[in-house]
Amino acid sequence: VQLQASGGGLVQAGGSLRLSCAASERTFSTYTAGWFRQAPGKEREFVAAISMTGARTYYDDSVKGRFTISRDNAKNTVYLQMNSLKPEDTAVYYCAADRRRTAATMREPNGMDYWGKGTQVTVSS
Repeated sequence: VQLQASGGGLVQAGGSLRLSCAASERTFSTYTAGWFRQAPGKEREFVAAISMTGARTYYDDSVKGRFTISRDNAKNTVYLQMNSLKPEDTAVYYCAADRRRTAATMREPNGMDYWGKGTQVTVSS
């Protein structure tokens, strides 16, 4: 599976962005999906995950209540709606997919089946 993330950019604090991650395969509905981010000098960290059907979602505490993950399996796409953005949200955002994991076990980035190329999100104060 090839994953293509898009939608990043520069936004002021308090603003919103919507990231998209398009998958190359129609079987994307059989993959659990998630978003991670990596700031300069820091390790890649979990942001959010969504189950194959979209019925279950999980968030890191740092984004809970501000970010929403969703998916449209008919379009083979996962989204990350980011509201009330803060400067500390600045990072390169990556989408990921894994056929073996559940949404609850997507937090660990090591061993992920597939990664997309990142998209830069910069939040100015």
